[in-house]
Amino acid sequence: MDKKKQMPLPNYEDLFEEEAEKHHDGTGVMMKLLKQNIGKIIISTLLCETKHCIVWVGPIITANVINALVDQSPDMMMILLKNAIVITFLCAIHVPANVIYLKYTDRMLRTISAGLRRTVIRKLQRLSLIYYKEIETGRTQAKFIRDIEAIEVLNNQIVKSLAPSICHLIIYIFVVARKNWLVALLFVVVAPVSVAVMQLFRKTLRKNSKEYRHENEQMSTCLSEMLTMLPVTKAHGLEDEEIANIEQKIKNLRLRALSLDRTNSFFSSTSWIIGQIFTFGCLFYSAFLAIKKTIKVGDISLFTSYFSNIINAMNGIVSLLPEMTKGMEAFRSLSEIMLSRQVEDNKDKIKLRYVHGHLKFDHVCYRYPGTDEDTIKDFSLMVNPGECIAFVGASGSGKSTIMNLVIGFMMPTSGEFLVDGKPIEALNLSDYRHFISVVPQNSILMAGTIRDNITYGMPGISEKRLAEVLEQANINEFLPSLPNGIDTVIGENGGKLSGGQKQRICIARALIRDPKILILDEATSALDNISEYHVQKAISALIKDRTTFIVAHRLSTIRDADRIVVMEQGKCVETGTYDELMEKKGKFYELKTMNDINIGTDTISPDEIPAN
Repeated sequence: MDKKKQMPLPNYEDLFEEEAEKHHDGTGVMMKLLKQNIGKIIISTLLCETKHCIVWVGPIITANVINALVDQSPDMMMILLKNAIVITFLCAIHVPANVIYLKYTDRMLRTISAGLRRTVIRKLQRLSLIYYKEIETGRTQAKFIRDIEAIEVLNNQIVKSLAPSICHLIIYIFVVARKNWLVALLFVVVAPVSVAVMQLFRKTLRKNSKEYRHENEQMSTCLSEMLTMLPVTKAHGLEDEEIANIEQKIKNLRLRALSLDRTNSFFSSTSWIIGQIFTFGCLFYSAFLAIKKTIKVGDISLFTSYFSNIINAMNGIVSLLPEMTKGMEAFRSLSEIMLSRQVEDNKDKIKLRYVHGHLKFDHVCYRYPGTDEDTIKDFSLMVNPGECIAFVGASGSGKSTIMNLVIGFMMPTSGEFLVDGKPIEALNLSDYRHFISVVPQNSILMAGTIRDNITYGMPGISEKRLAEVLEQANINEFLPSLPNGIDTVIGENGGKLSGGQKQRICIARALIRDPKILILDEATSALDNISEYHVQKAISALIKDRTTFIVAHRLSTIRDADRIVVMEQGKCVETGTYDELMEKKGKFYELKTMNDINIGTDTISPDEIPAN
């Protein structure tokens, strides 16, 4: 493998941290990023000038040739030969210089972009789940994709357009000033005026472009709604009305496009005329100086060409401003992620070598940020290693919040949660979670194979151990029916499998980690009776000899739990075994009665399972 490909990617977290300390909005990171790479940017600009030098040396050579002819210099042939050699050399080095420039510059820009992506990914992995509850997933994806793309465009413009354009201007003004300071003064005064006049017309163009883009976005939104509503439209016979509505949008878009085309046409011709007027003005002024013997005749060509190049360079710089503003806004948007303080800090925390599974909630309360009431209220519970604890209660009673506290996604607002006698706040959560496995209510799978999903994050698992897990999770029951067995690609989020099959894969993923603490969050609530039977069979193998927490939807599935904790409005209102609570005829008995009415009878018996 190429050693350059193995070079570590840069990490820009420290740049964002400096912004956070100064309570800035993140836009200062751009300047720090440029400063950090200033040496490379200078080298890139010099390489650009090397391959570009024919553009500014060419007019000098043209002026030299014309002056030699007009002056009838005795060394005319030598002058022509020297200039011919120079221009030939510049033409010869252009292609290799351009290749070197692009290779060097593109590598630098791609490395910066990759470093930004790496920095954001590292931050996203460290952010707490509270952050993700407060921001939509779509917004986070947009920040990672669109904002970094906008920053890439900004970096490209600065390195490939802005820096070279400024360098061109300096060279042009320097060469002209060496020839004649009066002409240089004219350039410094008149060129910005010509650019400013053209920018006045550009405002109208931007306004029309914005209106056209808005109309186009409305058209896209309308099309999306049409496709979403298609079943309803057809079911109610509203095709003609929908077509008429879309046609009107298309007509509006056409009118806006024609208006933009007219503005573009007018702007192009007007800009061209303005440029010609100022260029010819420079030509006549230079001719006047030549008549006065202030400059040589050949210099007329030099000054006219340079004036046109200066205007183009200044126009290029001005035209970059809107995109640069967009790029700076992207930095501000990305900083919403990078400057967030809702992170899990594992620095200098206790790294657990082993977890026995002894957990203790001691008067724990939890309140979500920005709310006025505790979600968990004065909760106390002692859990012994290997014990199975089931949590039941109505939606919103605090069951999932307790599970999040166990995992360490949330920290108690008050009270203590101890793991093997150590406060959860003192633990390195990343290490602690190596001893935990979670089987969620909704199966979370990636679009790879069954093998990929089971061994996720554990590439060194032996085939023997994998076979054991397949048997324990009852996956062998459906594996023969798949085209490639365990190596069958299951599609996005397991779209090619049934709910029960997906859930058993999640159980296998938990089993293969041999966790000391297991969390089953309503693992069978979305399954039919037959699927539930297979999943329950897999769960029985999973919970053996492990400290287990079960959040139950079907109360009949927790009959064998060591203890059942009944939650109501964030409080523990009952604890006991299944039989004890049923005999007590309290809150659990009430929930079980309602559960039987709403869901039906207990889990299907093995005798009712159809033969394979």
